[in-house]
Amino acid sequence: MAALANTKLTTTSVGNREELSDVVNRITPEDTPVYTAIGTDSCVSVHPEWEIDELAPPEDNHHPEGDEYGFDGVDSPQRVGNYTQIMRKSFIISNTQETVDEAGRIQKTKRQKLKKGIEIKKDVEYGILANKPSVAGADRQSAGMAAWIESNANRGSGGANGGFDVNSGLVVAATNGTQRAFTQAIMDDVMSQGYTAGANYSMVSVSPYVKSVFVSFMSNADVAPFRYSVSDGNRNSIISNADIYEGPYGKVMIKPNRVQVDYTSAGGQNLSRNALFVDPDMAEWLWLRKIQEDRDVAKTGDAKKTVIIGEGTLKVANEAGLGVAADIFGMSATT
Repeated sequence: MAALANTKLTTTSVGNREELSDVVNRITPEDTPVYTAIGTDSCVSVHPEWEIDELAPPEDNHHPEGDEYGFDGVDSPQRVGNYTQIMRKSFIISNTQETVDEAGRIQKTKRQKLKKGIEIKKDVEYGILANKPSVAGADRQSAGMAAWIESNANRGSGGANGGFDVNSGLVVAATNGTQRAFTQAIMDDVMSQGYTAGANYSMVSVSPYVKSVFVSFMSNADVAPFRYSVSDGNRNSIISNADIYEGPYGKVMIKPNRVQVDYTSAGGQNLSRNALFVDPDMAEWLWLRKIQEDRDVAKTGDAKKTVIIGEGTLKVANEAGLGVAADIFGMSATT
């Protein structure tokens, strides 16, 4: 017999402690592969600057016996810089909510601090990858890798490099071109340019879809076969994956990056359209203020206000140590 009308059932209730785990799983991933690879340091100003010095190209260096010395000029290094940007997350929780016994405890201050700190770390990864220019002033912005690159790039039709502008002292964003499929030829071209420029790529950061396209490269008849089966005695697995590409110009790890999905619908950048080639020695994230809680937020009511804040910038020691396969389909075969 059915329950009477308006009877509250457990099947429609939320928060019954006997049905919930006190450990709430966060679906949003926390991994930040490029930020982890390049490492961090500190800076002491909102506009850290550094110098780029390059070796002269090889030449036929021979001189006659007894020749009088001639002296070459000393080239001045290029002075470049970036601006820090302030990143913050905030929340407010009533003192009553902080006190009550909540299932899962996800709406407690301590848990929210951890969550917001992780979100800022992912925002740093976003800022490192993005094709956004540097901006000076109070509302300043750090330029991302995709904007710095001007030496080692393979772009779609109509695309153009950005890079550091010596006149303005700012990094200019690259111009997007026509999107096209990611191919092994494009990959080899960027690695060739990087090798010639002196880069030592060790990783390529790509969207999850582009990683699946990379795996399809291994179906090429000129590539060593890699599909094989594995058995543990009870179950069989078919392995059809590849993580490392060893081509004519070196070996790189292909890293799928969950941050490189299409955020354009939220007013952000389409990070999926660029595959970024990284020499970790050529970039690092500089913290002016590490991620921390602002403990000076004034209490003005019966609630706890919390602000998590950090400030930093991307340092690109030499943009020739980076590369980009730009304007590729990053979400599907056509987008």
